[in-house]
Amino acid sequence: MTFVCQVDPDGAWDEFVTRDPGATFCHLAAWRAIMTDVLRNECLYLAALDSGGEWQGVLPLVRVRAPLLGHYLVSMPFLNAGGPVGTLSARVALADAAVAEGRRSGADLVELRARDAVPGDVRLSQRKITVALPLPETADALWGSFSSKLKSQIRRPQKAGFETRFGPEHRDAFYAVFARNMRALGTPVLPADLFESIALRLADHVVFGVVYAGADPVAAGCGFVWRDGFELTWAASLREHSAAAPNMLLYWSFMSHLIERGVRRFDFGRCTPGGGTHRFKQQWGGADVPLPWAQWTSRNVTAPPTPDRPVFRAAAACWRRLPLVLTNAIGPIIARRLP
Repeated sequence: MTFVCQVDPDGAWDEFVTRDPGATFCHLAAWRAIMTDVLRNECLYLAALDSGGEWQGVLPLVRVRAPLLGHYLVSMPFLNAGGPVGTLSARVALADAAVAEGRRSGADLVELRARDAVPGDVRLSQRKITVALPLPETADALWGSFSSKLKSQIRRPQKAGFETRFGPEHRDAFYAVFARNMRALGTPVLPADLFESIALRLADHVVFGVVYAGADPVAAGCGFVWRDGFELTWAASLREHSAAAPNMLLYWSFMSHLIERGVRRFDFGRCTPGGGTHRFKQQWGGADVPLPWAQWTSRNVTAPPTPDRPVFRAAAACWRRLPLVLTNAIGPIIARRLP
């Protein structure tokens, strides 16, 4: 028999996550402090136990409420994984517990962002996919697999004198590029202290990389190493430098840097199938990987608030015209309430 209880994620939680083959960096206990202290969201960390009290599975669940936007239970907000992991019976029990909490609290949507199909009384969402590329043992081998067109696009910013640097000391430069790019997209930017907290609490996993034109950051990324894989969770480049293609150098630099660290799988992060971002990621030679997120809703809600909704398109057009100092001040207040 399997039962589910709420726990405080600690060493026992991370010990389970570390040994479970289906777990990801999104399951680490550190995210609870990040979600509560920075984003002010309620966290329900659920563990499935057998009759002997042994842990069989875990599920980090985060409640996100926003006036006018809705009430959501998500694992995990802003991330691409975090759904139930463990034995089959544990994952069933955890999914059922999440649905039960959704019913009890009147949530508009429960979304379990899993890497594998979630069993139980949930429906499958196929609105997002990722692209994954196996990495060879050397950067030279990866370079040799690229088309001549791709190599030419990477060489362009190199010839212009751009260079990439890695390390936590480049976090502020990453955020400067990220914030300007989000305004250009018409989307509220995540708070800077989110990345400060990530750098502090997930120092062994997070990687910040920035492409510089002289002293100026022009493209940047932030992602996470987990076991022998890496996911580039956030990436951005400045449109005024697009002719020099710094984003191409950014991705190549991340791949070659990670190969040196022994990483063997590069995950490009989630995207919408068939969109421009999807096509950009496909050109590197990776394969599409479905993200079988599981959902439950009592109100026929298919997704949390996204910029694709018509009501947000007009707002996005206005947002792009606001001064950067204003969007950087207001954006994080809004983004904290988005899952």
